[in-house]
Amino acid sequence: MFEKQIGIDLGTVNVLVYVRGKGVVLQEPSVVAISVRDNKIVAVGADAAEMIGRVPDSIEVTRPVRDGVIADYVVTEAMLRHFIRRVIGRNPMLRPQVMMSSPKGVTSVERRAVYDAAIQAGAKEAYLIPEPLAAAYGAGLPINTPTGNMVVDVGGGTSEAAVVSMNDIVVWSSVRVGGNRIDQSIIAYVRKKYSLIIGEQTAEELKIQIGSAVPLDDILTMEVRGRDQVTGLPKTISITSDEVTDAIADPLSAIVGAVRQTLEKTPPELASDIIDRGMILTGGSGQLRNLDDLLTRETGVPCFLAENPIACVAIGAGRAMENIEVMRRFLPQV
Repeated sequence: MFEKQIGIDLGTVNVLVYVRGKGVVLQEPSVVAISVRDNKIVAVGADAAEMIGRVPDSIEVTRPVRDGVIADYVVTEAMLRHFIRRVIGRNPMLRPQVMMSSPKGVTSVERRAVYDAAIQAGAKEAYLIPEPLAAAYGAGLPINTPTGNMVVDVGGGTSEAAVVSMNDIVVWSSVRVGGNRIDQSIIAYVRKKYSLIIGEQTAEELKIQIGSAVPLDDILTMEVRGRDQVTGLPKTISITSDEVTDAIADPLSAIVGAVRQTLEKTPPELASDIIDRGMILTGGSGQLRNLDDLLTRETGVPCFLAENPIACVAIGAGRAMENIEVMRRFLPQV
């Protein structure tokens, strides 16, 4: 009765934690700062994210999760332990039951790493739920009915499209392209066109402030500061929303390709449901301006942005944990 049940969205960019009865109680960047000299953790989450690109060689700032999978097991485990303790307190008597999200397109080894990290971080029991299934559940789709529900989850490291029916995924497609790849495309574009080197945070700011999946009627502009590649000196330039749209065209076409692939594999009965009901867009990077319009235009299927897109996976994981007796048979074995 006193055991906490929590759902965790272990994302490339953010970690979100859902606690039964409370909702999403924590949203922090999945970033860890480590002291190189003694290998000790200096900061975790938002405090560490502020250090990106701003620290001396004695401190290393790292993202332990890349493309949706664990790249550094030890650091991921320490990060998870930090977040779980923040949510449940430091009492080891009350180890929580944890439902973790992982991309559908991961290998059994990558899945096992997520499970082991959750147990080592303090979970009494750990279960894994595929991200598209959690996203559909968290977005409020009727996943327990024999109807076709399509979800497109665009995260920081991966983008996945899936059709869900009767608490399970029927067809899916996954690409390891997401918000981070979009940021890298902006960095490369600015470097090539203006010989200006900008950082990840500046690229993300450009994406959020003026980025759009399709050209805007009213062009937006933003001033960008960086280092001139030729002179090595600081320099300021002005960039338009149309330029950002050009810069991010390639990663967006990969995401559209995954959605198309899923629709092509969908059984006819479920496809007719999806045409009637449309598809739901979730994930932090799903908030990119006009991405839903681009998907609607490219596939002919109406696309709607979920109410709280960034939290859908964490909410879905938490709800699955609350409903574990029913969901257990649909979850992947570790």
